[in-house]
Amino acid sequence: MAERRLDCDVAVVGAGPAGLSAARAAASAGARVVLLDPQPRPGGQVWRNDVMHGMPARSLALQAALRASPDTTLLMRSEAVAAMKGTLFVHVDGDAVELHHAALVLATGARELLLPFPGWTLPGVTGAGGAQALAKQGWPLRGKRVLLAGTGPLLLAAGNTLRAHGAQVLAILEQAPLAEVAAFAAGLWRWPGKARQAAAIRAALWRTPYRCNSHVLRAFGEDRLRAVQVSLDGAIETVECDQLACGFGLVPNVELAQSLGCELAYDGAHPRVMVDDWQRSSVEGVLAAGEACGIGGLDCAEVEGAIAGHVAVAALDAARALWPRRRRARRFAADLQRRFALGDHVRALADDDTILCRCEDVPLSAIPEHMQGREAKLATRCGMGACQGRVCGTALAELRRVRRGGLRPPVFPVSLEVLAGFGQDDPANPSPGVAK
Repeated sequence: MAERRLDCDVAVVGAGPAGLSAARAAASAGARVVLLDPQPRPGGQVWRNDVMHGMPARSLALQAALRASPDTTLLMRSEAVAAMKGTLFVHVDGDAVELHHAALVLATGARELLLPFPGWTLPGVTGAGGAQALAKQGWPLRGKRVLLAGTGPLLLAAGNTLRAHGAQVLAILEQAPLAEVAAFAAGLWRWPGKARQAAAIRAALWRTPYRCNSHVLRAFGEDRLRAVQVSLDGAIETVECDQLACGFGLVPNVELAQSLGCELAYDGAHPRVMVDDWQRSSVEGVLAAGEACGIGGLDCAEVEGAIAGHVAVAALDAARALWPRRRRARRFAADLQRRFALGDHVRALADDDTILCRCEDVPLSAIPEHMQGREAKLATRCGMGACQGRVCGTALAELRRVRRGGLRPPVFPVSLEVLAGFGQDDPANPSPGVAK
């Protein structure tokens, strides 16, 4: 049975690259650190343990350093379901734990942007990152015919992982125009490490066609995916396959920050946490790093996590020394986002009969344009399922039909038994000082 109360100097939510780096930086100053994450092992999505190939050396080194720190606690299989000033309400393996902290670092990462199209709910259709995660966890792929479609380098990374696990990667369909992809590749000389990484992945996938200005149109099948209709630079073809993995980009996870009252800004349709040069949010004592502050990739996550961890323990000189590295990482991220921006043709894939909300079986036609998120819930139950609108609400925002509204705790679904375990500080019924 977990302790009902934990106290620390720095609490870090999320054990991906940003969270691990933040925890390591704070622990290096002798702070009492608690790092929590819902996964069974640290690493996040980028550094997720691969049952065949293990973890990257950098991830293992950070984990080893944290485990060697006597004042660092790793809470895996744990979710922060709500927060108030100085306290996180954490669900730990069925127990309710109150985590009291002096400083909080939000390294909550991002989730995939899933856009609806006819047939996207068929078994065999997943996100690109989801397919990559399943492969790393041992999902049987040997000999399966896989098609990847969407946008950005995640398609190549996912394709390489699936290939390494025995899948036959039929093609990678990139929706961005060839001119934009070529311009991005031509500019990689400014980031030699990225250029080498891209070249290595493309070499591993040398037999796999990479088609620009191409995208999925619809998926076919009854009980499972059988084939996919695609547009290949304007030519319509049907490809038989066993799996379709679509990656339309990533969206910052800001729900916990939002519940704390942190100021948000918008990159297009999706919010991110506003931070200053020190990774501090608008709420005193709350910092944020990595994808929660805007999609930036591994390099941004590592350096921003380290800055946030140093600032959380007032090691400002150490944090300031990392600013040039952060600027360089964010410049690369900005160029990537610009070159691989989603085109309107991808946003228009769904027809009126396409299921938008899987949890409640709500078709796109049931959601009028420009409806508020709360109105959509009341009228159609869209967003009322287990994902709490993280899939359908995000898709509707990207389709420019609904703007997501505020969020009430708990951030994740949790049983009444666990909520009752928090006693008088029930996060589902905040006291007057708690952000709603």
